[in-house]
Order: sequence, then structure tokens, then C-alpha cells
Amino acid sequence: MKKKISLCIVIILLLLSCTTAFASQLDKEKFDEDLDFLKNVISFVIDNYQYEVSQEEVMEGLYKGFFNILDEYSTYYTPEEYKAFLEDTAGEFSGIGVQIIDINGQVVVVTPLTDSPAIEAGIKAGDIITSVDGYDITGLTVNQASLLIRGEEGTPVKIGIKRGQENLTFDLIRRTIVTSTVQGKILEDNIGYLKITGFSDNTPELVKKELSVFDENNVKKIVIDLRNNGGGTLKSAVDLLNLFVTEGPVVYVKYATGKEDVFESTLKEQKYEIAVLINEGSASATEVFAGAVKYKKEGIIVGTNSFGKGVVQSLYPLIDGSGVKFTTAEYFSVNRTPVHKVGIAPDIEVENNKIDISKFPKFSREKKHDPGSVSLDVLSAEMILKELGYKVSEPDGVYDIQLFEQIMKFQEDSMLYPYGRIDIATQDALYNALLKHAENNIEDLQLKAALEALK
Repeated sequence: MKKKISLCIVIILLLLSCTTAFASQLDKEKFDEDLDFLKNVISFVIDNYQYEVSQEEVMEGLYKGFFNILDEYSTYYTPEEYKAFLEDTAGEFSGIGVQIIDINGQVVVVTPLTDSPAIEAGIKAGDIITSVDGYDITGLTVNQASLLIRGEEGTPVKIGIKRGQENLTFDLIRRTIVTSTVQGKILEDNIGYLKITGFSDNTPELVKKELSVFDENNVKKIVIDLRNNGGGTLKSAVDLLNLFVTEGPVVYVKYATGKEDVFESTLKEQKYEIAVLINEGSASATEVFAGAVKYKKEGIIVGTNSFGKGVVQSLYPLIDGSGVKFTTAEYFSVNRTPVHKVGIAPDIEVENNKIDISKFPKFSREKKHDPGSVSLDVLSAEMILKELGYKVSEPDGVYDIQLFEQIMKFQEDSMLYPYGRIDIATQDALYNALLKHAENNIEDLQLKAALEALK
């Protein structure tokens, strides 16, 4: 029997004590009428809907719907999502230590993290996670899968893995994983290289550790790679600027209330000569950093124009453990230079060549193909193998003997059972190999230009 739901609509803005501003923007009497009407609509639908829906699901849908109409950066988090979000911004979480992506409806391990339960147990890049504690996660997004994989430190979790033709099970104990957003190395001519993938709370400390290594090796010039860095916390970006640009305002934040905050660097003297790499995937806190470097003229910006996200979201916890994040301000760079929908233009514009993934037909993942068959799946396999350097004839979608031999070679190279059939596991492995190839086998003209600029 379906459960009838008595709804009490809780308005988040009231929880956030914004009653005055709320009343000034909406007709209170009309709004109350709309709420009564909404409750009647929901009750009618619940009474006549074929399946059961919980009150929690209804409320979650209402919250998310409200935040979806604001802008693409405003979000409602369930208690589980809010906890995971805080862990991500802190730079640590409790889990098994894997980076994952979802490809064609499957959750695939990109890499197991160093010193993690996953790598110690033998989980490998390319493994497909099929289940968590017996629950089939096929079709889940990365965020949905992460919520199941993560958990309290010290708790057990059973991970189901598909590796080629094998179905494996790993019994792991979750523990605290510190995620590193920073990688450092010393390149030729004693030029330091810092790859920063996000601005988490621990990013400045991680950068300081790398700088200490640079200092020991008398490194005076550094390339800071912020390409595809989608941002993070404003505080992290400002703290990082205090390591690289000299004293003075670095960013202005203007709030909807009319208030303005000015954030400054206190660094007396610049220690390193720097070049900053950016591209269209560099956004938000990344643009705070790159903008300050550019407009204070204390480094060279190399690459392509950044994304142009110059708005600030404030994060608020709610009393039930959930949370909300919504846009409350716009930020401006040095001298109040606009960033939103403008971005940061490079001083040296350089475009990297890219492999166009879209030209490869997507695998259907519905059929297994044997020699003699003709299909788009076969054509895609031929095109990918040719791109990867395997000896195949001009792609035509026909599964011939030469392709059969090269498929077996690829399966052997990928630790799959080498029987020549283009099965779903082989299709996934081919696509994953293409993605890695596209990422790793392109001459980095932007980095080359940055190094030349520093020399």
C-alpha cells in the first residue's frame, strides 16, 4: 500500500535567515498561495502514481529543482553528498583510494592512488568496478559510485572487479586518503615544473613541500601548470599567490549585498621567475591566480584563454546534515579587472594539437564481433588500432584476417584473453587505450613555449 505523504515545505532561504531579502524579491501572499497549490499537486500525484515515493525523495527533488533554476554553479547537497564535497575540498577522504571515471555506463579505475588500500590489494588502472558490497553499480555516475565506495575509516567494503574475462572480488578496509593536487619535478636547464590540478585546502602546503625541493636544487625559474584546473577554494588560491607574487591586492570580491572584500599578498620580494600555463579548462580559483600574475606583471601567462568563471559560491550547512552552495558574489582581478565570461588571456597564445576523439565511432557495447562481420564497431576497432600504431589496413568496417591478428595482439597487450573476438571487454579496453593515447601522445607545445619564455 502506498504511503501518503504529508508535506511541509521548508524554504531554504528561511533556514539561512534571509527573510528580509526574500520578502523584498517575492510577493509573499502570492508565494504562500503557490506553496499551497504545490502541496496539492504533489499530494494528487502521490495518490495516483503507480509506484512508491518517499517523502525524502520528494523533498530532495524540490530542493534540487529550486537550485537548478539559479545558475549552473548553485547546488543542493544531500547529507551524503555534502560530506563527500567537504572531503574533496579538504583534500582528504576515507575510502579505498581510486580515481574513477564512468565510460559507456561502466565505472572504470583511472588509477589507484599511492599508499592506498586499492593499490595494496592489487586493483589496477583499467579495472571495471562492477559492484560495491554486492550492489551492482553499472550505470551509476562517478559521484553516485563514490558515495558507495567511500565510508568511515576502518570499515570493510567488498569491491567487485571485472578485469578482461576475469571477475574478481577484493575485501578492503577503508582508511583516510590524502589526495595530492600537486606534482613537482625539475626539467632541463634546472627549471622547476609544478602541475596543480585543483585548489584544495591542503594545496598550498603541498606546493611548499615541492618548493623546498626546488630550493635545495637552486631552482629559480618555475613553470606552474594550471591547465584543466577547474578551481577550488578562494583561500587556497590567495594563499598560493602569497608564495609567488608581491604585496598588494590580488582579488576583489563584490557580494550581492554590496559589500566588497579585498584579498592581498604580503610577499615582500618575488623569489621565483614564473610562467603559468592555462587553457579553456582553467577556471575559477585558477583564474584568480593567473589573473594576479598577469595583471601585476609578475610572470608570463602561456596557453589559451581561460574559461571565464568569475563568480563566487558560498557554502552553507543545513540542520539536517545537508548543504547548499549558491552564487553570492562576483570577483575581479587586480585593478578590478573583470573575469566573469571574459577569462584570462595569455601573454603568449599557443594551441596544443589534439586528437579528435569524436571522429571515432562509439562502440555499441551490444554485440560481440567475429571475423567476417561488418559493422561500425569493427570500423571503430580498426581506426583505434591504427591510431595506436597496430598494423591494420585502411579502416573499412570489415573484420578481416589481418584485423583478427591485431585484435589478438591488442588483447594480449591489454592482459585480456587473446581469442580475437571483439567482445564488450575488448571494446572498453580499446576506448580506454584511445583516451590514454590522446592524453599522453601529443607534443606539448604550450609547455615548450613556457620553457622558452623562461630561458
